[in-house]
Amino acid sequence: MAINNVNNNGVPKAPLDNTKMSQQLQNQTAAQQEAAKSQAGDKPARQDSVSLTQSAQQLAQVQKKSAEAPVDQDKVDKLKRAIETGDYRVDPESLARKISRLEAQVFGIKS
Repeated sequence: MAINNVNNNGVPKAPLDNTKMSQQLQNQTAAQQEAAKSQAGDKPARQDSVSLTQSAQQLAQVQKKSAEAPVDQDKVDKLKRAIETGDYRVDPESLARKISRLEAQVFGIKS
């Protein structure tokens, strides 16, 4: 069932011309692009920026230094074997002193 002439008071509607409609759409798109270009030309381009806190900057420096530090692979292998066999012992007082010294260096605290 076809419904014709709805809301146009009995006057037949002309068939749509797809070629003409696609041309109109292209013209509208081109006009919108031109308008966007002209508006963009009036305003300077927006730039993004990033700022790091002092702590983040210090952390980045520590990471960079640690990446550049030489590694004694023989010592690392010996420590791994000692840990695996259970022969490695930790002196808690010595460890605490070293951690305290490291924190003082990293955060610039006089000890």
